[in-house]
Amino acid sequence: MNSRTVRWQALKDNPYPDVLIVGAGINGIGTFRDLTLQGVDVVLIDRGDYCSGASAASSHMVHGGIRYLENGEFRLVREAVRERNQLIEHLPHLVKPLPTTFPIFKIFSGLLNAPLKFLRLLDKPSERGALVIKLGMTFYDAFTRDQKTVPPHQFHNRSQSLALFPDLNPEIRYTATYYDGSMFSPERVALELILDTVEANQQAIPLNYVSLVSAEGSAVIVKDQASGEEITLHPRVLVNAAGPWIDFVNQKMGCKTPYVSGTKGSHLILDNPLLKNAIGDHEFFFENDDGRIVLIFPLLDKVLIGSSDIRIDQPDQAVITEEEVEYFFEMIGRVFPEIEVNRSQIIYTFSGVRPLQRTEGTATGQISRDHKVIILNPGELLGIPVLSLVGGKWTSFRAFSEVAADEVLRLLGAERKLSTWDLPIGGSRGYPPSPEERDLLRDKWAETAGLDLSVIESLFGRYGTKTSRLVSRYAEKLTPLTTIPDITLGELEWILEEEDVHHLDDLILRRTTLAKLGKITPESLQEIAGITAVVLGWSEAETSAEVQRYLELLLAKHRMSFREYLPG
Repeated sequence: MNSRTVRWQALKDNPYPDVLIVGAGINGIGTFRDLTLQGVDVVLIDRGDYCSGASAASSHMVHGGIRYLENGEFRLVREAVRERNQLIEHLPHLVKPLPTTFPIFKIFSGLLNAPLKFLRLLDKPSERGALVIKLGMTFYDAFTRDQKTVPPHQFHNRSQSLALFPDLNPEIRYTATYYDGSMFSPERVALELILDTVEANQQAIPLNYVSLVSAEGSAVIVKDQASGEEITLHPRVLVNAAGPWIDFVNQKMGCKTPYVSGTKGSHLILDNPLLKNAIGDHEFFFENDDGRIVLIFPLLDKVLIGSSDIRIDQPDQAVITEEEVEYFFEMIGRVFPEIEVNRSQIIYTFSGVRPLQRTEGTATGQISRDHKVIILNPGELLGIPVLSLVGGKWTSFRAFSEVAADEVLRLLGAERKLSTWDLPIGGSRGYPPSPEERDLLRDKWAETAGLDLSVIESLFGRYGTKTSRLVSRYAEKLTPLTTIPDITLGELEWILEEEDVHHLDDLILRRTTLAKLGKITPESLQEIAGITAVVLGWSEAETSAEVQRYLELLLAKHRMSFREYLPG
């Protein structure tokens, strides 16, 4: 019996948790972790997989949001930059410092717009010039000068910029480089938080593929999507952390007041060695003369392009459009005019919806990215308190989760026992602080297990210090797959046994980065499906159905058929 089955049975045996959290995106996961560490009995459910909605559609940046300074959101930026630094320091194998370069084509542009936006007298976007960007970066550095996690910003003139980046558009006036963070796999960060939580408290119950059906009084009916079985829970507090689906979940409970304004963000990933070489290890973060932001992000040897910002009412319908692809290509051409980009280079696309606070008529870029807990007291909706977690940023999930957890603790009459501020996450526990110590540790593991050092280095980059568990249990199986030498049989078996994989797409899209990096071919798909079938006990018919499910999902949500881009 797998751990998910055991937890579902435990919930049936004791359907009276202190808190039920609906939505296992990063805000729900963070709140689940925080409350569990305070000794609260918490159940976390999601109608899909963990971190499979908005939280999986991240731009892979851990950042403060430098452009939000223009909206006067100093508290939000200060909080996010501090949280960025904490993630870089406390999750070193999955979050790393990211030099971010801003190509600047004008000097004075935006000088009038910026103060008018700050005063809420203007929401029309415009291109920012060197003076506005310099001022913003100075503020940005000042917020966390004491932490010294990343270097301060630098400005370069045209000749210096072209020496550093020869493929840049020669019409640039300056470049400005500041530091944020790179989060290679948001889904793995989310998984490590869940695994930490269960490890800290075996009574914690996370369940993917469990949906809220309805609620009335203090009774909440939930359904196991796998078996179709429904059970009735009686939590003392319900937390709605469904992200862009918050209003849809509240409607199931009778609430008609909308809290969320959704905006779609789409991304594509290119296999373009010339573009990757042009940016090096820098992210390029730039804007058009209409003020829309586009980023070019280094993703190992690939390049991620994003993100759009388009209003959308139905989050289930979020998918990249041909118009968005065209826009991204045009913007790349503005910065790197001599580098060809085309659809044949697209290896993956994804779209998600930002669950922003409800606004009407405001330009999407001006809608606040701040977070808010909306509380409906007993009698206003259900017979128990209902909290909706609206807004927020991936970077500041810990701070938002702390605010939400404190509200729940207040409602339960409980007190906070510890802070999550300094807690390491997953494979960052015991992480060697210096490169020399890391080398010694990897050498030791390789020698003990009789493995090639390159295998250990690859695993260490994905799992940090948890690599020791993997090596001790699966050393003999840490051999490359026939079709994908970048990943081993042992780690796939480990993931399948330990990480609540229910569908094939859970493994390919979220527990690993194989699809994002264009590693999935018809041959590798069959090999991975075969391994999964053995570990999870699937029949031949079940395995075939899972392969078909993956192919349909890849086409419907990611507009891909293996490495072939399908426009429109």
